[in-house]
Formats: sequence, C-alpha cells, structure tokens
Amino acid sequence: MSYKVKLPVFEGPFDLLLFLIKKNEVDVYDIPIAEITRQYLEYIELMQLLDLDIAGEFIEMVATLMLIKVRMLLPHPETEDEEEIMDPRAQLVAQLLEYKQFKEASFTLGEMESRQRKYFSREIPNSFLHELNRDKDSELEDVSLFDLLVAFKQALDNMPKVTIHQVKIIKITIEDQVRHIFNTFGNRPYVLFREITTSLSQKIEVIVTFMAILDLIQLSFISAKQSEPFTEIRLVALQKLDMGNYMKLRDKDVVSEGLPGA
Repeated sequence: MSYKVKLPVFEGPFDLLLFLIKKNEVDVYDIPIAEITRQYLEYIELMQLLDLDIAGEFIEMVATLMLIKVRMLLPHPETEDEEEIMDPRAQLVAQLLEYKQFKEASFTLGEMESRQRKYFSREIPNSFLHELNRDKDSELEDVSLFDLLVAFKQALDNMPKVTIHQVKIIKITIEDQVRHIFNTFGNRPYVLFREITTSLSQKIEVIVTFMAILDLIQLSFISAKQSEPFTEIRLVALQKLDMGNYMKLRDKDVVSEGLPGA
C-alpha cells in the first residue's frame, strides 16, 4: 500500500513574504522585489517537489510581485508639476503591515490563553507539577513550514555533486524513513534536523525523509523548534516513537480522510 503525505499549507502567501523579508533583513518599505520574487519561487518549487497543497493565493502573490517589478522598470512619464510618483510597492506594503498587525494580535491572544491554562483552580499533586516543569523546553519556539523548508533546502544543497549520473531505481518509502528517524532518536528526547539527513546519500532519500518528518509532525509524534529565528532546528519527541503506534495512527488518519465530509 502506498502512502502519500497530504498536508495543508499551514502558512499563507503573506507569511512567506514576511518570512523572506525577515530572513533577508530588508526594510518592509523598501522591498527588493526581484530578489524576493526569486526566493519566493524557490520556496514554491520546494513545496511542489514535496507535493504539498499550494493554494492559488501563492501563485497570485507571485503574479503580484512580477507586476510590481514590471511597473518599477517602466519609464515614468514626465510631468510639469512635481507630483510625487506613487511607489508600485506601496499597496503591497500596506497589505503586509495590516496582515502583520493582525497576526501579532493573534499571537498575543494565543499567549494570553496559554498563560491562563497554567492556572489551576484546585490543588494538584507535586509529582505532576514536576513532570510539567521537566518536559518544558526552555526558550524554544515552534518553527513554521518555511523554517523547515530552509533546513530541507540546506540538506539538498549539501548533497554531493554528481558529475556522472547512472540511472537506477531507488525503492524508498515514507515508512522506511520514519524508521530511520526513530532510530536516529534512539532514547534521546530530541535530535537536530541535520542529524537526520547527514547519513543520506541520495536526493530522493532527503525528499522522502522530509515528507516523513512532516507526517510525524502532523500525527503529533514530534514537534520542530528553534531557540531563535533561523538557527538550527530541533526535532522534539512528543510521545513514544514506536513504528507499531505510527502505523496505527497513520492508517487511522488515512481512513478518516477517505470518509465523506472528512
């Protein structure tokens, strides 16, 4: 039975744009459209390579970026008065800032909810409190899909360059790579992303391994975290990493997707 990872893109086109602006450390009011568009297309290609569902809004954003670039290249008509010519990027910048404002507000509300959940109305055993404190990752933040794609791209770029290519069939499954990930963890509570991909010698192995990581995140076997933006990604075990349990949850997820209205 073949199993295909189907994950919704849990970040939108504005999230990717904001991510690239932050990653490149550029001023939101002075976006280098050509470079950002090039990188934007790279990320879309990576998502297509992984067969992730890409909403039409992503393609629409690329068209918007290209239109802005064209308008910036067009000569401006000479006018007698010294009217300030509107920057073609102005409307996009306004939308970005508005989106960022709403997103930051949602984060603030989420943090308030998270803090409130830490209050208990009745006494609980000290052993349970100790367990909560022991499992808490200090100063670690959840990463976005785009942070994971950065690590994926780095793994692909670090693959040895092949000058002579011999065509051969490589049989590799997501189940194989889930087992590889579990073996890399061993009994440790976490591993670095690069530890998972270092021993892989074929591009297809990296691709399928990344799909396996996304699948494990979706099924809540692991989470991906960083100490700060654009640093190494840490994969943290959320439950016992057992192949039997994985197959059971995965098959249950496949069945639920096939049900009407699922």
